[in-house]
Amino acid sequence: MQVGDFPIKDKVVVVTGGGSGICFEFVKKAIEAGAKVLIADLKLTTQAQTWFNEVQDKRPVAFATCDVTKWSDLRELVDASRKHFNAVPDVWVPGAGVFEPKWSNFWDDLETERYQEVDINVNHPIKLTRIAMQALAEADKKGVVLSVASIAGLSGTYSSALYVATKHAVVGFTRSMALADKYEGIKIVTICPGVVKTPLWTDRDDYMKQFGISDKLSLTPEYIADTMMDIIQQGRYPGGTVLEVRLEGTRVIHEWNNPVPESLKAEIPKEFIEHNIAPMRAIMDSYRKKPSS
Repeated sequence: MQVGDFPIKDKVVVVTGGGSGICFEFVKKAIEAGAKVLIADLKLTTQAQTWFNEVQDKRPVAFATCDVTKWSDLRELVDASRKHFNAVPDVWVPGAGVFEPKWSNFWDDLETERYQEVDINVNHPIKLTRIAMQALAEADKKGVVLSVASIAGLSGTYSSALYVATKHAVVGFTRSMALADKYEGIKIVTICPGVVKTPLWTDRDDYMKQFGISDKLSLTPEYIADTMMDIIQQGRYPGGTVLEVRLEGTRVIHEWNNPVPESLKAEIPKEFIEHNIAPMRAIMDSYRKKPSS
């Protein structure tokens, strides 16, 4: 019952976060490959909206407003797919994600009840996977679920601890769902890209400086989208695959141990570390300066 090779041509694909960044590039590549695509996002960027306006009458593409923190919105994607394409999706890409936004992160600690970053980066891909499995089983067809994790899910970073935790969760969940490929005909996989040149970074000069991000160190959204096409379509990537994507290329990250990439063997300069964690040190110092209650 294993999925095996899974050409995307004529398949129905739903992509959360498809209105910008990596997932927008994936949407375009899926359309070019002959897929029918439902973009699920809060809105389209100006670039994505222009593209959508140009192709919507020529290509099988539709848009559904979706807040991924609302499970009701995620469930409605099944009906939206039936409405536009008369079928439930074959390929599900929970690609929406955030990186340490000011309104939800470990260090600024502005929330009173829950971390929205966890709702977006963890609960959303897990719940959409559950919705996908039921929809595919009811339609009695094979399918693929591809989540977007990060190399942050393979290591640790003091200055972005909550984001790192969310991506570790996606990696662990993906590994745990490996047997769905063999027993249910549903392949659940994830990619772990390095830094990608998207608005997640380019719209935030302060973060680019804090984390030392530059064009030289960044992957392109197009490259990541190509990798997404590969892991979905190629049977050599079975369920449970965690695929790292770096400037040096791609590699499958197996359970337990993998060699450290050559580019990461060099010791990180003390000056960079101190610059990177300076905002965190300032927060902790502000607590120490408060009078005892």
